[in-house]
Parts: sequence; structure tokens; C-alpha cells
Amino acid sequence: MDQLSGIDASFLYFETKRTPMHVAGLTLYDMPEGFKGSIYKHFRSFFESRIHLIPIFHRKLARTVFELDHPGWVDAGELDLDYHLQSVKLPKPGSQAQLEKLVAEMHAEPLDRKKPLWQFTIIDGLEKGPNGEKRAAMYSKVHHAAIDGGAGMVITKALYDLGPVPREVEAAEERKATRVPTMAERAILGAHDLMTNAVTQQLKALEAIPKAMEQALDMATKMAKADPRQLADQQLTAPKTPFSITMGKGRSYAARTVPLSKAKEIGKLTGTKLNDVVMATCSGAMHHYLKEKKKLPSTPLVAFVPMSIREAGNTDMNNQVSGMNVPLATQESDPVRRLMEIYKRSSERKDVASSVNPLMPTDYTFIGAPHVLSGLMRLYGDTQLADVIPQAVNVCISNTMGPPIPLYCAGAQVTALYPVSIVTHGVGLNFTVQSYLDGLNFGMTGGRRAVPDIDVLSDMLVAAFDELYDAAKAQAT
Repeated sequence: MDQLSGIDASFLYFETKRTPMHVAGLTLYDMPEGFKGSIYKHFRSFFESRIHLIPIFHRKLARTVFELDHPGWVDAGELDLDYHLQSVKLPKPGSQAQLEKLVAEMHAEPLDRKKPLWQFTIIDGLEKGPNGEKRAAMYSKVHHAAIDGGAGMVITKALYDLGPVPREVEAAEERKATRVPTMAERAILGAHDLMTNAVTQQLKALEAIPKAMEQALDMATKMAKADPRQLADQQLTAPKTPFSITMGKGRSYAARTVPLSKAKEIGKLTGTKLNDVVMATCSGAMHHYLKEKKKLPSTPLVAFVPMSIREAGNTDMNNQVSGMNVPLATQESDPVRRLMEIYKRSSERKDVASSVNPLMPTDYTFIGAPHVLSGLMRLYGDTQLADVIPQAVNVCISNTMGPPIPLYCAGAQVTALYPVSIVTHGVGLNFTVQSYLDGLNFGMTGGRRAVPDIDVLSDMLVAAFDELYDAAKAQAT
């Protein structure tokens, strides 16, 4: 049994019926020219020939005795492919709005923890493309306890090809049944692992003391030299917004694309980075959305921005991520000034995060962690504390670089890759972005109570991007 790290296990502990902790994707395809037959059977046959390339797809959770410590992964045996590979057909006309509504409904349903934590749904019935091409989609979800964005690219590599003719892959070896440890064995292993983890983490903490002291001294020196006005301007909490509420079970979802080349041009014209342009686009959308509702705070909204700590070439199927909180200048009406303020703030926060993140523990353990943390999360939701207490952030904004070249799956060309992500109590809106070819694909996930009209927000996002592009070009001339 391979035990989960504290970070990976946290996504299990923080999951409730109202806060599923899976990450997902919506992939759009153009089917091969002249394709006939069942889209579902076509893709299922292909996936059956490839899923052996993804080890985590063949593993399931096993609890320690009395759940005294983090669970582990064990071999799942024979897969129930009727569960893992499902099919849905949209009613006519099969519009984008219908597809987004379906994704929101599927995304609200947690994965079955008795099985490997993944599920693909092939979606048929989409409107034909502009040239009459037959289209299909796939909604794919995997639990966040198993992967982060970097590990997700391993799945992409396994399932996709660089041309319409699928490449040859090694055939799956005959799977031999692996004996799952008995409860008695797990009790012995669990006690051993709990003691080993505790000792290891204590040693790591002791080893980190000199470096922590050095980093603390360095930060203190920087703060002593900093302008007092700058220190006083640090925002520690986020303002109250319609997104800052306890989540219900329902979700809302929208997907939009803007040109990657234009986003890079904005960065070049303003001397900012692509991630700043992404944040400024989201900020502009929320500025207009909240202003129209007369709920725009006078202080800036704050975003949690994940940061990968995965080393180059690392393909481990686990979470290797940290993050920083960035004020979004939503109170600023001018799009370029908004971008420049975000650039300034994100640079400051990144410097701090780069100093602090190496010192942050990537694992933890204590007796009864599954019971204690899961119970606290349920209590937090049941008491609806998120409706009243201040939050550190309002929204999550994540940006992942995707493939710059065309991808194919089962001979069908991928036309778009849209992320579908997580919202939780107090943070009811998530913008996750993935580039593909010349597209920046925004997947906007919200709590249905927090953002019931997410289609309106998503249209404002496209308008905010165009507004920023025009303003950046006008300022440069």
C-alpha cells in the first residue's frame, strides 16, 4: 500500500457532498471526415487500449484501521469500465449552452471512493461545426488527491497523439490479481507508517531550522528597508462579494476562448507577463459583473494563484503545488492601469512566496487526521461560517501552459481543451485557463448560488479581454 502524502490526502478530507474535490476537463473534438457509427463505442474501444498507460487509473483507496492515518493506494483489480467510461447524448440542438449546463450537473457529482477515482463521459449530439463536421466532446474527471495540473499532462500524453493515425503503444500486460492487505496487516502497517512519518517529519523540521532562520532574517531585512506606506498597503483579507458564501450542491460552468497571440501581444506592449494578462482579464470581467449588480467592493478582490513546485521532468502522479494571494485591482476602471497594478502586486507576492514556499511542509501526519479534518470541514459547511467570517481570497485563478501543436484522440482532432475546476465554501468562483494552439481556453466554475448567471460573467470576460487589448494598443501608439 502506497500511503498518500498529507497534501494529497487533504483533498479527501476537505471533500463533502457540497464540495467535491475532483478536477476535470471538457475536450471538444472534430470527428474524422466521413465518420459513421457510435461515437461512444469508437472512443471506448480506443481508451480501453490506452488506460493501462496510466497507473493511477488502476488503483483505489484503502483506509488504515480506524482511519488513524492517511489512506493509501492499492491495486483495484478488474476495472468496472461501465462506470469509468460513460455516455450522454445532448438533446437537439446540442448548443454550447446545453453542453455547459450538462458539464455543471456532472461536475457536482462526487466520484465513488470504492472505485479508482476517475471517470470519462463521452458526449454526443453536439451541433455540427461551421463546415458541417461532426463534433463530439468528453468530460473527464479525476480526483485531486491523485493529480495536479502537472501530473494531468501525463494523462494527456498517454491518451493523445500528434496525428490522426493513433500511434502504436505497448499492449497491456495481463494483470495479475494483487492481494490487498488485510485489516490486521493494515493495522500493523498503519502504526509503523504513522510512527515513521512522525519521526521523518520531525527530522525534516529540525533540518529546516537553519534555512528558516536565514529566510526569516532576509525577509525582516527587506521589510526594514521597505517603504512604510507599502507595508501598510498589504491586504490581509478579501472583501465580501456574492462569491463569498457557503456552497450548495449545484454548480455553474462556462467555457470561453480568447486568442493566445493577442494575450502575448498585450504582455509585450505593457512589459507584463502572460499570467498577469490572464489575471487582469478575469479582474476586468469581475469588475464589470459586480459593478452591474451594484456589488463592486471599494477594495480589490483577492485571488489565490497556484504555483507549481514540480521539478522539470517529474511525472509523479501526485500534487506538487503551492500558491500566493494576489490583489486584483478590481476597483480600478482603466484596464491598463488595472493590469499594471496586478503586475506590481503579483511580482511582490511572488518574491515572498518564492522565499516562503521552500520552507512550507509538503507532508504532515497526526493521529486521527482523517476524522479530525473531515469533521472540521463538515462543521464549517453545516454552520455556514463562510457566509459571515472574512475570507483570505475571493476567487482562484490558475493558468497552465498546454500543447502548442494539434492533438488527436482516436483519430478525432482536438479543437479545444477547457478546464473544469474546484470551488469551495467562501470561494465560490474559479477561473482555470489552459492554452492550446492559439487559444487561451478559460473554464469558469462557480457555485450555482454564488454565480447563477455564469454565462453573463463569461461573456463579460471576453469583452474585458478585448477592452484590455484595445487599451494596450492605444496606449502604445
